[in-house]
Amino acid sequence: MNAFIRRKAFGDEVIFSDEHYGIPEGKCTALLGPSGSGKTTLLRILSGLDHDYDGCIDDPPSHPLVLFQEDRLVENISVLSNMLLVAPDRRTAMERLEEAGLEEERGKTVSALSGGMKRKLALARFMLLDGDTLFLDEPFRALDDDSRIAAADRIMRFRRGRTMLFITHDEEDLALLGTDFTIRLA
Repeated sequence: MNAFIRRKAFGDEVIFSDEHYGIPEGKCTALLGPSGSGKTTLLRILSGLDHDYDGCIDDPPSHPLVLFQEDRLVENISVLSNMLLVAPDRRTAMERLEEAGLEEERGKTVSALSGGMKRKLALARFMLLDGDTLFLDEPFRALDDDSRIAAADRIMRFRRGRTMLFITHDEEDLALLGTDFTIRLA
Protein backbone atom coordinates (compact mmCIF):
# COMPACT_ATOMS: atom_id res chain seq x y z
CA MET A 1 0.00 0.00 0.00
CA ASN A 2 1.33 3.41 -0.94
CA ALA A 3 -0.01 6.77 0.17
CA PHE A 4 0.64 9.92 -1.80
CA ILE A 5 -0.60 12.86 0.23
CA ARG A 6 -0.31 16.20 -1.54
CA ARG A 7 -2.04 18.05 1.26
CA LYS A 8 -3.84 17.30 4.51
CA ALA A 9 -4.78 20.19 6.75
CA PHE A 10 -7.04 21.02 9.64
CA GLY A 11 -8.02 24.60 8.92
CA ASP A 12 -4.82 26.55 8.36
CA GLU A 13 -2.64 23.90 10.03
CA VAL A 14 -1.00 21.75 7.36
CA ILE A 15 -0.32 18.21 8.62
CA PHE A 16 1.06 16.65 5.41
CA SER A 17 2.38 18.31 2.27
CA ASP A 18 3.75 16.32 -0.68
CA GLU A 19 4.40 13.16 1.36
CA HIS A 20 4.76 9.54 0.29
CA TYR A 21 4.42 6.58 2.67
CA GLY A 22 4.88 2.95 1.71
CA ILE A 23 3.41 0.19 3.85
CA PRO A 24 4.83 -3.20 2.78
CA GLU A 25 2.27 -5.97 2.33
CA GLY A 26 2.42 -8.73 4.94
CA LYS A 27 4.84 -6.79 7.14
CA CYS A 28 4.57 -4.98 10.46
CA THR A 29 5.16 -1.23 10.26
CA ALA A 30 5.36 1.15 13.22
CA LEU A 31 4.49 4.84 13.22
CA LEU A 32 6.56 6.84 15.70
CA GLY A 33 6.54 10.55 16.43
CA PRO A 34 5.66 13.20 18.97
CA SER A 35 2.08 14.13 19.81
CA GLY A 36 0.56 16.21 17.05
CA SER A 37 2.87 14.90 14.31
CA GLY A 38 0.02 13.28 12.36
CA LYS A 39 0.32 9.61 13.38
CA THR A 40 -3.39 9.04 13.97
CA THR A 41 -4.29 11.15 10.94
CA LEU A 42 -2.05 9.01 8.73
CA LEU A 43 -3.52 5.81 10.19
CA ARG A 44 -7.04 7.11 9.49
CA ILE A 45 -6.10 7.99 5.90
CA LEU A 46 -4.45 4.61 5.23
CA SER A 47 -7.35 2.68 6.79
CA GLY A 48 -9.90 4.55 4.67
CA LEU A 49 -11.54 6.39 7.56
CA ASP A 50 -10.39 9.86 6.43
CA HIS A 51 -11.04 10.98 2.87
CA ASP A 52 -10.63 14.71 3.48
CA TYR A 53 -7.18 15.13 1.92
CA ASP A 54 -5.66 15.75 -1.47
CA GLY A 55 -3.88 12.61 -2.64
CA CYS A 56 -4.43 8.92 -3.24
CA ILE A 57 -3.84 5.48 -1.78
CA ASP A 58 -2.61 2.77 -4.13
CA ASP A 59 -3.84 -0.73 -3.27
CA PRO A 60 -5.90 0.21 -0.19
CA PRO A 61 -7.04 -2.58 2.13
CA SER A 62 -10.42 -4.02 1.23
CA HIS A 63 -11.28 -4.97 4.84
CA PRO A 64 -9.31 -2.82 7.29
CA LEU A 65 -9.53 -3.68 10.97
CA VAL A 66 -8.94 -0.73 13.31
CA LEU A 67 -8.17 -0.64 17.03
CA PHE A 68 -8.71 2.97 18.02
CA GLN A 69 -6.73 4.87 20.61
CA GLU A 70 -9.95 5.21 22.58
CA ASP A 71 -11.35 1.89 23.74
CA ARG A 72 -14.82 2.54 22.25
CA LEU A 73 -16.60 0.15 24.59
CA VAL A 74 -20.23 0.33 25.69
CA GLU A 75 -19.73 1.47 29.28
CA ASN A 76 -23.17 0.64 30.73
CA ILE A 77 -23.27 -3.06 29.76
CA SER A 78 -21.22 -6.03 30.92
CA VAL A 79 -17.82 -7.14 29.70
CA LEU A 80 -19.37 -10.25 28.13
CA SER A 81 -22.14 -8.22 26.48
CA ASN A 82 -19.50 -6.01 24.86
CA MET A 83 -17.87 -9.11 23.42
CA LEU A 84 -21.18 -10.56 22.24
CA LEU A 85 -21.82 -7.41 20.19
CA VAL A 86 -19.26 -8.72 17.68
CA ALA A 87 -18.59 -12.36 18.64
CA PRO A 88 -19.93 -15.14 16.44
CA ASP A 89 -21.02 -17.03 19.57
CA ARG A 90 -20.74 -17.07 23.36
CA ARG A 91 -18.03 -19.76 23.40
CA THR A 92 -15.70 -17.70 21.20
CA ALA A 93 -16.35 -14.59 23.29
CA MET A 94 -15.46 -16.47 26.46
CA GLU A 95 -12.29 -17.90 24.88
CA ARG A 96 -11.06 -14.39 24.02
CA LEU A 97 -11.91 -13.14 27.50
CA GLU A 98 -9.96 -16.02 29.02
CA GLU A 99 -6.96 -15.32 26.78
CA ALA A 100 -7.05 -11.68 27.94
CA GLY A 101 -7.34 -12.70 31.60
CA LEU A 102 -10.82 -11.18 31.90
CA GLU A 103 -13.00 -14.26 32.36
CA GLU A 104 -13.67 -13.37 36.03
CA GLU A 105 -14.77 -9.87 34.98
CA ARG A 106 -17.34 -11.04 32.42
CA GLY A 107 -20.36 -9.98 34.49
CA LYS A 108 -19.00 -6.59 35.53
CA THR A 109 -20.19 -3.42 33.90
CA VAL A 110 -17.44 -1.92 31.75
CA SER A 111 -17.63 1.38 33.67
CA ALA A 112 -16.40 -0.52 36.77
CA LEU A 113 -13.16 -1.63 35.08
CA SER A 114 -9.76 0.03 35.37
CA GLY A 115 -8.18 1.68 32.33
CA GLY A 116 -5.89 -1.30 31.79
CA MET A 117 -8.78 -3.77 31.96
CA LYS A 118 -10.75 -1.69 29.46
CA ARG A 119 -7.79 -1.78 27.07
CA LYS A 120 -7.51 -5.57 27.46
CA LEU A 121 -11.24 -5.82 26.66
CA ALA A 122 -10.90 -3.55 23.62
CA LEU A 123 -8.04 -5.74 22.34
CA ALA A 124 -10.00 -8.94 23.01
CA ARG A 125 -13.00 -7.57 21.11
CA PHE A 126 -10.74 -6.41 18.24
CA MET A 127 -9.44 -9.98 17.97
CA LEU A 128 -12.95 -11.29 17.35
CA LEU A 129 -13.07 -9.47 14.03
CA ASP A 130 -11.47 -10.24 10.70
CA GLY A 131 -9.77 -7.99 8.19
CA ASP A 132 -7.01 -8.02 5.62
CA THR A 133 -4.98 -5.21 7.23
CA LEU A 134 -4.62 -4.41 10.92
CA PHE A 135 -4.38 -0.81 12.15
CA LEU A 136 -3.67 -0.31 15.87
CA ASP A 137 -3.47 3.12 17.50
CA GLU A 138 -1.39 2.79 20.67
CA PRO A 139 -2.39 -0.83 21.36
CA PHE A 140 -0.65 -0.95 24.76
CA ARG A 141 -2.05 2.29 26.17
CA ALA A 142 -2.81 1.90 29.91
CA LEU A 143 -1.24 -1.59 30.15
CA ASP A 144 1.47 -2.49 32.66
CA ASP A 145 4.64 -4.27 31.50
CA ASP A 146 3.36 -7.82 32.04
CA SER A 147 0.06 -7.03 30.32
CA ARG A 148 1.90 -5.41 27.38
CA ILE A 149 3.98 -8.54 26.86
CA ALA A 150 0.92 -10.81 27.01
CA ALA A 151 -1.05 -8.52 24.68
CA ALA A 152 1.83 -8.37 22.21
CA ASP A 153 1.95 -12.16 22.10
CA ARG A 154 -1.80 -12.34 21.39
CA ILE A 155 -1.54 -9.64 18.70
CA MET A 156 1.33 -11.48 17.00
CA ARG A 157 -0.67 -14.72 16.90
CA PHE A 158 -3.78 -12.89 15.71
CA ARG A 159 -1.85 -11.12 12.94
CA ARG A 160 -1.06 -14.38 11.09
CA GLY A 161 1.12 -12.68 8.47
CA ARG A 162 -1.33 -9.93 7.63
CA THR A 163 -0.16 -6.37 7.01
CA MET A 164 -0.11 -4.43 10.27
CA LEU A 165 0.45 -0.75 11.02
CA PHE A 166 0.60 0.42 14.61
CA ILE A 167 1.23 3.67 16.44
CA THR A 168 3.42 3.87 19.51
CA HIS A 169 5.44 6.34 21.55
CA ASP A 170 7.57 3.57 23.06
CA GLU A 171 10.56 2.19 21.12
CA GLU A 172 10.34 -1.06 23.14
CA ASP A 173 7.04 -1.81 21.40
CA LEU A 174 8.93 -2.23 18.11
CA ALA A 175 10.56 -5.43 19.34
CA LEU A 176 7.40 -6.65 21.10
CA LEU A 177 5.46 -6.63 17.84
CA GLY A 178 8.24 -7.82 15.55
CA THR A 179 8.39 -4.57 13.62
CA ASP A 180 9.82 -4.85 10.10
CA PHE A 181 9.70 -1.14 9.19
CA THR A 182 9.42 2.14 11.08
CA ILE A 183 8.04 5.46 9.85
CA ARG A 184 9.13 8.42 11.97
CA LEU A 185 7.05 11.55 11.77
CA ALA A 186 8.52 14.85 12.91
